[in-house]
Amino acid sequence: MNRKRISALTSHFNTIEISGPDNWITGIAYDSRDVGKGSLFFALPGIHTDGHAFIDQAVRNGAAGIVYTDDSIQRVSRVTYVRTENTRKALSPAAAAFYDFPSTELKVIGVTGTDGKSTTVYFIYQLLCLSGASAGFLSTVNYLVRDTILPNPYRQSTPEAPGIHGVLRQMRDNGKEYAVIEATSHGLSEKNSRLQNVDFDAAVLTNLSHEHLEFHGTFEQYRDDKANLFRMIHRQQDTPNPGFGVVNLADPNAGYFQKASIAPVYTYGLNLPEADISASVMSSSIGGTCFEVIHNGKPLRYDLAMPGVFNVENVLAALLAVSRIRGFDIEDFRDLVPGLLPVPGRMQAIHMGQPFSCIVDYAHTPGSFTRLLPMMREYTKGKLIVLFGSAGERDFEKRPIQGSLADKWGDIIILADEDPRGEESMTILEEIAAGIKRKSSGIDLYFIPDREEAIRKACTLAGREDTVLLLGKGHESSIIYRDGPVEWNEGKAAGKVLAHLGYTGSCHPP
Repeated sequence: MNRKRISALTSHFNTIEISGPDNWITGIAYDSRDVGKGSLFFALPGIHTDGHAFIDQAVRNGAAGIVYTDDSIQRVSRVTYVRTENTRKALSPAAAAFYDFPSTELKVIGVTGTDGKSTTVYFIYQLLCLSGASAGFLSTVNYLVRDTILPNPYRQSTPEAPGIHGVLRQMRDNGKEYAVIEATSHGLSEKNSRLQNVDFDAAVLTNLSHEHLEFHGTFEQYRDDKANLFRMIHRQQDTPNPGFGVVNLADPNAGYFQKASIAPVYTYGLNLPEADISASVMSSSIGGTCFEVIHNGKPLRYDLAMPGVFNVENVLAALLAVSRIRGFDIEDFRDLVPGLLPVPGRMQAIHMGQPFSCIVDYAHTPGSFTRLLPMMREYTKGKLIVLFGSAGERDFEKRPIQGSLADKWGDIIILADEDPRGEESMTILEEIAAGIKRKSSGIDLYFIPDREEAIRKACTLAGREDTVLLLGKGHESSIIYRDGPVEWNEGKAAGKVLAHLGYTGSCHPP
């Protein structure tokens, strides 16, 4: 069992006052329900509640120490009380110290961006392993610390600092040399400080578009918070492979991230000869993509068993990151790319013997719609039926933008619940529909909040050579309503609907 004196942790963050014994700590918690005997409880401020309201409960549950800001709390003599100016900023260094700074014992690659983060994390992890390295990873979808890939157990794509450092410690203790971490804007924001004390060897930017402005306030702040990952790269020039960054040169914000980094930044892109790695797509279909990379003056052909120009970009980012951190040549990975597997819930085809395509994907931002919908329009000979929603209590401004993009590329739009949370479902759907100008309600535009009924409608409307795109939920295991989450699996729901419509369950694509 990992044990530390409280003084061993408080020496790593600013304190105003410490009272009580220097107790032993056996764990760190920020939710009173997770507190056990010997826990150090951090009273974090929250959107809907404040951790200070749960200090008494934490003490009853066995907390040995409390980190707080409000000096009006009641004290118990056996408990250590640590007052600080900001409990969130204290949590990160305390967690790193409790787990003995695991990121310094690993080569850590962070991946940020609006879209493609989880896929790029997974590609980097696979290329590391396929090239002979021992690696772990943590993404929105799943994670690996030992030998088995498991669903992400945390409430956030980027967990709070104890989760991050706990996972990194498990990776190192299980013999991993590399860790690949999805770094969200929430995790990188100084308001949350979840990743503040992770020692990153490499930072990767996929792209940047409109997202999470309900938290960041402005796009400029969102971009600046993302860029914190590049500011956190360590640079050790006396090592064979010093820290570095990787950016998509096609993104208009690439220069901002290059300037934010104190380490060298390498670039990739499609049809961009000035990038360090540039590729051109030779052919693409739902079954896969062939692309060519010009490297050292000669063309190299790569085959990827996934559709989409955006997946080529994700592969380029992964190739550049892994070749740099491993000290290998890009050509060394040529035979490994065909073996790359997709992330669950990302361009996942549901085959039940139906005469049309049914695809589940996590696309839920204007940027992802811009990349996905034109491609699916090109691949679809018949009608393109697009089903999606927008998250409640989140970025309101993107809703009509999503509607407009679906209107441009889709033939039929079905609006359904994504995660309405405390908002009224129809209000969200109507705000999306404000951007839809070329569709008529009841003809080629439908408002069906119940997601299973919406999927049924989409599949009922679909005919031979049509494509049904189910967007926004992807891998997620619940739909969040006002009263809490309801269990959900998009792929299984689609399969259930298709079975009820009489399809037999053939695993062959139409």
